[in-house]
Amino acid sequence: MLAVAMNPHSQTGACFHQHKPAIATCVSDARLDCPDNWGMSLLPDFSSRERRALWLLWTTPALWSVNYIVARIAPGVVEPHMLALGRWALAGLVLSVIARSELWRERRSTWQAAGQYLALGTLGMVICGAWVYQGAQTTSAMNIALIYAASPVLIALGAVLWLGERFSWRQGLGVVIAMLGVFHVVVKGQWLALAQVEWVAGDGWIVVAMVSWAGFALLQKKWSSPLGSTARLAAICMGGVVVLLPFSLWELWQPSTPVWSTQATLLVVAAALIPGVGAYWSYGFCQKVLGASRVAASLYLGPLYGGLSAWLVLGESLGWHHVLGACLILPGIYLASRK
Repeated sequence: MLAVAMNPHSQTGACFHQHKPAIATCVSDARLDCPDNWGMSLLPDFSSRERRALWLLWTTPALWSVNYIVARIAPGVVEPHMLALGRWALAGLVLSVIARSELWRERRSTWQAAGQYLALGTLGMVICGAWVYQGAQTTSAMNIALIYAASPVLIALGAVLWLGERFSWRQGLGVVIAMLGVFHVVVKGQWLALAQVEWVAGDGWIVVAMVSWAGFALLQKKWSSPLGSTARLAAICMGGVVVLLPFSLWELWQPSTPVWSTQATLLVVAAALIPGVGAYWSYGFCQKVLGASRVAASLYLGPLYGGLSAWLVLGESLGWHHVLGACLILPGIYLASRK
């Protein structure tokens, strides 16, 4: 992605505080460690935060699709919790360096909310990280995509029932259309295959991860924070690393654990920078601007992007069911993201 820097003193580039109880988006003006300025410096010059968020809505699932490739390569190379620990420790380090001034300035409030960051780290980095890698060892990509297709529904319902967000009939129609597209992709156009899905132990890990992701998305919106997007994600990474550490040490001591290799390091770096820093930051930014229910619909692009990345990188076949699925998913996302 080409970086086009914006004028930090312009009306659209300047940082500002949203009115309470909304989360403050930044605490300083024209600073590299300001999360909005950092995000803007990586994006083209759009006229509003909402337009930038809508643009990211379509690209964030593509960043996450890298995790599908990492998960498929990881078995026999690196253990699930060790991979997740390396991923989020590196991502947290990068984010902490960028937001170091803000984190230091808000250190007291961050410490006071340590329980929240531990909870979010457990949901987003342990369960939605290590447990997905664990489940990928014994379940198929089709089952993972099918199970995760339910997460936007949980997020949308939770946002309406718990957060009081509005959800129009047009958005509801978009969710239904996108869901049909997702199912068409994951069953490869063979709808009778739904009755033939065999559930294995890995499916249980993915079901828990799917529910955990919904909770992670909703709690980020529910719990206000003085931290901006970058600093907050750095704090969540710290919470996830704390929880992941003992599990990773246990894996390290197991005799079946593979010896650390260059390939394991590359997997950690790829998972940390692309689906880690890139996707999680983009998703958090979109959710603050657009709301949890609208952004949740973008997750329907996951199976489509995952299939494309598997075709390009892993050499898997790309069928007409992906094309027809895209014809349903893309307009569904458009409708669901509209107010």
